[in-house]
Amino acid sequence: MIEVKNLTKSFDGKTILHGVDATFYTGKTNLIIGQSGSGKTVLVKSLVGLLTPDSGEILYDGRDLLTMDSDQIKQLRQEIGMLFQGSALFDSETVLGNVMFPLVMFSDMTKAEMLDRAHFCLERVNLKGADNKYPSEISGGMQKRVAIARAIALNPKYLFCDEPNSGLDPKTSILIDELLSDITHEYGITTIINTHDMNSVLGIGENIIFINKGYREWTGNNEAIFHSANEALNQFVFATELFQRVKEYIMNTAHK
Repeated sequence: MIEVKNLTKSFDGKTILHGVDATFYTGKTNLIIGQSGSGKTVLVKSLVGLLTPDSGEILYDGRDLLTMDSDQIKQLRQEIGMLFQGSALFDSETVLGNVMFPLVMFSDMTKAEMLDRAHFCLERVNLKGADNKYPSEISGGMQKRVAIARAIALNPKYLFCDEPNSGLDPKTSILIDELLSDITHEYGITTIINTHDMNSVLGIGENIIFINKGYREWTGNNEAIFHSANEALNQFVFATELFQRVKEYIMNTAHK
C-alpha cells in the first residue's frame, strides 16, 4: 500500500498540488485520472521520486520516501516496476534481451536464473516463442506486453503504468487492461495507472483518484463513479455522448 498525506508541490511560486491525500491499495488496480494540467503527472512523478514535493508524506508500506537516505531509495527502486507510455523498449535488443535488462542491471541471479525468469515473464504475458524478435518486428500490443513482462521481471511490489493504452486500438487496450488486472491480483501488487482511457476507468477501476486543478476531488471505484455528484468528475468521465448514454442506461436500470 502507498499512502500520500498532505502532499504539496509548487513551481515558480505556482502551486500544482494542494495538500493531496490518497491511498493506493495492494492487490488492486489504482487509477489516477484528471484533465491535462490537473497535476496528476506531477503526483505520479512525486510518487516515484522524480520530483521532490514541498511538503507532505509518501509512505510505501509505512516507509516515508521523503525521509529515506540514498541506500534506502536504491532498495525501494528495486521494488518498483515501471511501464512507460511508449513502451520504451530498446530497439537494438531482442524481446528476450529487453525483459532481461533489469535482471542484468539489478539482480544477483545467475545467467540461467535470469533466462528462466525472463521466459516465465514472457509466458505470463502470452509471448512464448517471441524471444528472438526485435521490437520493430512485433505489433504495438505485443510491444506493450513485452514492456509489462520487463516491468514485472524483478517481481515488484509496486507497479507504475503511464498511459498503458496510448496508441492502441480498443480491442488491444482491453487485453492490456485485463492483463494488468490479472497480474495485480495474482501477485498482490500495488498497481498505479495514470490514464485518460475511460474504458480502463470503467473496466478495471477498483480504486480511482480524480485530480482536478491540483486537488484530490473524488475517490471511489468504477461503480460509484456513476453515482458521483462531483460536477467536474462527471464532465471529465462522461464528456462524450457514448459514455453519457452508458451512465444514463445504468442509472435508469438501477431505478427499476
